[in-house]
Amino acid sequence: MEQRYFSVAEVQEHTTAESCWIVHGRRVYDVSTFIQRHPGGEQMIVQRAGRDVSRDMEGPPHRHSSNAQRWLQQYYIGELRQEEGEEDEEEEEEEFRQKQKAVRERRSTAKQASNLVMDARCKSVDPDNDLVDWNKPLLWQVGHLREKYEEWVHQPVDRPIRLFYSDLVEACSKTAWYMVPLVWTPVVIFFSWYCYTELAQGNTRLLTSFTTEYSIPIHKYCFPVLFLLGMFLWSLVEYLIHRFIFHMKPPASNYYLITLHFMLHGQHHKSPFDGSRLVFPPVPASFVVGLFFAAFHLLAPGAFGKSIFVGGLCGYVIYDMIHYYLHYGSPKKGSYLYVLKAYHVKHHFEHQKLGFGITSWMWDYPFQTLIPEEIFEKSH
Repeated sequence: MEQRYFSVAEVQEHTTAESCWIVHGRRVYDVSTFIQRHPGGEQMIVQRAGRDVSRDMEGPPHRHSSNAQRWLQQYYIGELRQEEGEEDEEEEEEEFRQKQKAVRERRSTAKQASNLVMDARCKSVDPDNDLVDWNKPLLWQVGHLREKYEEWVHQPVDRPIRLFYSDLVEACSKTAWYMVPLVWTPVVIFFSWYCYTELAQGNTRLLTSFTTEYSIPIHKYCFPVLFLLGMFLWSLVEYLIHRFIFHMKPPASNYYLITLHFMLHGQHHKSPFDGSRLVFPPVPASFVVGLFFAAFHLLAPGAFGKSIFVGGLCGYVIYDMIHYYLHYGSPKKGSYLYVLKAYHVKHHFEHQKLGFGITSWMWDYPFQTLIPEEIFEKSH
C-alpha cells in the first residue's frame, strides 16, 4: 500500500466530530469513528483535532496506557509532510518523545514488579500479523494460542468478532442492547405484582424453626425492602462472577478452558466495542436466570424468596444497561457515570486484574481490587 503524506493545512481541515484527524509524532490518524467512545468525552478529542496530541497522551494529567497507544494505531492513515522551518521543532519533539519513552519503560518495570497489570511476559503483538485468522471464527482458534493467549486477549482491537461457523448459533450469541429490557422488564413487572399481591394476603411467614409456632409474618410493606435486598445481593454476584469466572486464568495447556474463557468474557476484552456482544443474549441468559429462580425457590419458597429474586433480576437488567452505556455513552464530565466509565476503561486497557465492579466499585474495596487513585483523579 502506497504511503500517504498530508500537510499541516490538510490535517487542520478535519477538525469536526464528523471528520476528526489528529497527529501523534508525525503520524496522522482519523479518529472520527472513535470520538464518541472516548472515555474523556467527545469534546476532549474535538478540541485537539488537527494538531499533535503527543503531550496530551503522555500526560500530565492523564498518561495513556500502552494498550491505548496501540489502539490508536488502528486509525492510522498516513504521515505528516515535513515543511520548511520544522527541523528545530522536530528535534524538540523527538527529544520529548525519547524522555517520555524512558519514563514509560521505568513505569512498566515498576508495574510488572508490583503485579498490578497483566502478566509480565506480555509484549506487543503486531496487529498486521496477528496470531489468529480474522476471516474465520475465533472460538476454535484461541485454544491453540496456549501461553500466548493471556497476552493476546488483553490487547484490544476495534473490530467485530465472529465466534461460530453456524449462522444460527452465531446469531444466538449476539444481541442488540434494547433486547435486554424488552425481554426482562415484563418479567420483573409480573413477578413484582405477583409477590406484592401474595404478600398482601397476609399468609406469608418466615419460619424460624420447623413449626409455624415460631415464625415471622411478612407483610406487603416488606416487598420494597426485599426487592432492594435482591438488588444488593446482585451487586455482589455481579462482582464475584466478573472476578472469579469471567477473569479466571485458564491453564495454557488446556484448549477447552481457554475456549470457554474466550466465549464467556475473553472476546469482550479483545473487542470491547463490539456493540452486538456488550449485553447478555436473552437465550443463554434465560438458562442462568432459571437456575437462580430454582435456587431461590428451593432455599426460600413462596413470595418471600421470589421478592428477593425479582430484585436481583432488576439489578441484572440495570447492570447490563450500565455496562453498555459505559462503552458507548458520553456521560457528563464529573458525573457518577463519567467516573464509572473512566474506571471501567482502565480495567479494559490497563488494569485487567483490578476493577471488577461494573455498576459501582463498592465490592472492590473489601476484596482489595480497587484501581488505585482512579476514582478521585477522574472526577476532576
